[in-house]
Amino acid sequence: MSLSSVNFNTELGKLQLQNEHIVIVFTQWNKKYIDQLIEGANEIFSKFKNAVAITFLEVPGCVEIPFAINAHYNKNNNNSKKASAYIAFGIVIKGETSHFKYVCNSVTNGITTLNTTLPTPTVYGILTVHNEVQILERLGGKHGHKGQEAAITALRMIHLNNTI
Repeated sequence: MSLSSVNFNTELGKLQLQNEHIVIVFTQWNKKYIDQLIEGANEIFSKFKNAVAITFLEVPGCVEIPFAINAHYNKNNNNSKKASAYIAFGIVIKGETSHFKYVCNSVTNGITTLNTTLPTPTVYGILTVHNEVQILERLGGKHGHKGQEAAITALRMIHLNNTI
């Protein structure tokens, strides 16, 4: 899905969004690419300036993302910082050891657990790639822009949660 394939007036314009708060939790690793994921998400959110506020939380690495989301939820669920959705942005690049597999499994299981235990959706915006070329293909290349897709998914999940 790319930004050009989304019709904001007929598709996203029908979403029921009001005073929503999205928390983007992102990693310090691979900062120049994480920044591009965030820029893509912000491009989508700029279409909803009156309905969506964004908070950013930086964590050291992908394994720490589920902890940060859970801690934010537990500390802010009953106040004005309550999140309508979370987006997890990180990049795991396969190296020569099995570390890649363990990090990918850990963050995936952590986000899945959050999605089945918290009443607030968490969007999986983790790129699990073998090299820099694959990153670029997912930042506006042949696989679209994963930052934009994560933002659109968050808006759709907020709408779904608001209308269930």
